Amino acid sequence: MSLGDARRQKSKQLELALMSMGESQRGQHSGEASTATSGNERPGNPDERLMELVVDAVNIGEAYRRVKSNKGSPGVDGMTVWALPKYLAVEWPRIREELLSGTYQPSPVKQQEIEKTDGGIRRLGIPTVLDRLIQQAILQVIQPEIDASFSSSSYGYRPRISAHDGVRAAQRHIQSGKTWVADADISAFFDNVNQDILMDRLSKRIPDKRLLKLIRSYLRAGIMVNGVRMEREEGTPQGGPLSPLLANVLLDEVDKELEKRGLAFCRYADDCNVYVASKRAADDAMELLKKLFTRLHLKVNESKSAVGRPWERKFLGYSFYEARKGKIAPYTAVKSLEKMKAKVREITNRNKGRNIHQVVKKLCDFLIGWRRYFSLDTEKESFRKLDRWIRRRLRVLELRQWKTGRTTFKRLRARGVDVEATKIVASRCQRFWYITGQTIIDRAMPDDYYDDLGVPVLTT
Repeated sequence: MSLGDARRQKSKQLELALMSMGESQRGQHSGEASTATSGNERPGNPDERLMELVVDAVNIGEAYRRVKSNKGSPGVDGMTVWALPKYLAVEWPRIREELLSGTYQPSPVKQQEIEKTDGGIRRLGIPTVLDRLIQQAILQVIQPEIDASFSSSSYGYRPRISAHDGVRAAQRHIQSGKTWVADADISAFFDNVNQDILMDRLSKRIPDKRLLKLIRSYLRAGIMVNGVRMEREEGTPQGGPLSPLLANVLLDEVDKELEKRGLAFCRYADDCNVYVASKRAADDAMELLKKLFTRLHLKVNESKSAVGRPWERKFLGYSFYEARKGKIAPYTAVKSLEKMKAKVREITNRNKGRNIHQVVKKLCDFLIGWRRYFSLDTEKESFRKLDRWIRRRLRVLELRQWKTGRTTFKRLRARGVDVEATKIVASRCQRFWYITGQTIIDRAMPDDYYDDLGVPVLTT
């Protein structure tokens, strides 16, 4: 048995042990009192017993499977998803009782900064694996009912609803004649969420006070920055399973107000587009959005928000154009193409020290997902150009790795290039981009060669 197989088998055994232990605990507590809120009795109203559903063994088992499948890095305690079952096999009875009694205290999140392609910084808050498990268990209990109350024009982070659904809805709005858009982006949304307003909205949807207390504890858990715990009095950490649902709960009243006024809109998390028939109506819609966001103590990002034509703006990485017979169609926005090319440059950078097979694997991992996301774009010419550009980048990478004219000469001769042509290329081997534009290199490294290596073809 391999080390990987042994670890998976041990993990499975620990999962089963956790499930059995949880069922046992549930049986023990079925007739007992729980120190929930006041006194030692559980709330009598079934609607107020959501925490019992959260700690239910089946729910916890499913939450662990979700957390494990998402992988993710450890939090401040360094515990991995693989180590969690063994820890819970010992500590779960205590943790379960703390959750039921309302005394559980979450750990602070670990700050992780990710550089945006536009030069900004996105700050994530990575909870511990244990807190990710508990948040996922909470999500599984409260999301079905809460999500069902959301607007049909909300497309972000919702079960069985994708970004493609939002792009198609925007396409329909434009096709119907609403050719002006108020495109509003909220400034640093997750960092500026007002926790009191959010908890007020949650209290109208969640009757179990223990669960509300626990969610507030997650909001106030604090952030570890360079080993120092920083208190957090506003915002919701972006990185935990609960964050997307909490964002939609807060912004749902914006959606409801837009619906009440009969406006056509698409919202994906903190990005909201309202589609109307005239510039004046679009200006009015933008002012309304600013007013609605201000009520929630949020601000519109002026540098990313504007009134304009849909084909001048982008939504979820797409823009729109008028195709044949007046049909509105989505296409990959220019900024999305720029981000994609920046990522390809990063992967094919010669300083990474990877061979061609390692680079191709990285490219496959990125390009397959990227092309799937932009599959609504049916115009193939831009993808043909990208295919040619990517293969030229790979040719440059191989030439750079050959380094010297002598090595270049040997490799090209081995690929069937005649002696005189090989001498010419070898003498100019440092002019990489120029050389890869020559038909000699195309013959030595044809597209079929990269197809055989497994480089995806974007036009298919």
